[in-house]
Amino acid sequence: MQPAPAITSKLLQPSFFARPADVVAPDLIGCLLVKRQASAPLLWGVIVETEAYSQEEPACHGHRRRSPSNETLFGEPGRFYVYVSHGIHHCVNVVTGRADWANGVLLRAVALPQEPERIAAGPALLARRFGIDRRHDRLPIARSSGLWLAPRPADLQQLLTPDPAVGAGPLQQTGRIGISQGQELPWRWYLRASRSVSRRARGDRTPRPEAAWSPAAPGAGAV
Repeated sequence: MQPAPAITSKLLQPSFFARPADVVAPDLIGCLLVKRQASAPLLWGVIVETEAYSQEEPACHGHRRRSPSNETLFGEPGRFYVYVSHGIHHCVNVVTGRADWANGVLLRAVALPQEPERIAAGPALLARRFGIDRRHDRLPIARSSGLWLAPRPADLQQLLTPDPAVGAGPLQQTGRIGISQGQELPWRWYLRASRSVSRRARGDRTPRPEAAWSPAAPGAGAV
């Protein structure tokens, strides 16, 4: 595991999450998911794929009713919402928007330095690699929780700045996947240059290894 860069000590502020999920989701691409480990260096990776969910649309867990299982999603923004999918897999979300309105962003994929490129390419794989489960539900996104989100490093901020001279932007925006309702909403985003995305949009070809971005790639700067 590559030593954690200095940027991992920083923290996304509560105001970052106090915005609608479909605004926060693309802004989370390039940010770092960081976990403190008991007897090892910090575990960290770069978020490369996200999905937004909101109470007014049918794919959101809080669309029909508020219940003990989705209560976290109705809470204050800036907390982790962890649920079990199909009774087996954990999925990691961050609560966004405002209290009493179900709103959140699913972390779909993370790229980790010096690890297999698809080790966290999907919600279940991400949760498994970071050891995140229901015990982490409702935890504030803070270093005191041992699990937090750090802002984009400077080099990634530059990579993710749209260039009018380039036809395709750095982010691909598509419909959400793995759901039975609300697929028409274009609320999934991923980093086109990454090979750690769970599933690419039709017609968007996976970049060749030598052309792809990764946390350990030459020129990755602070990451």
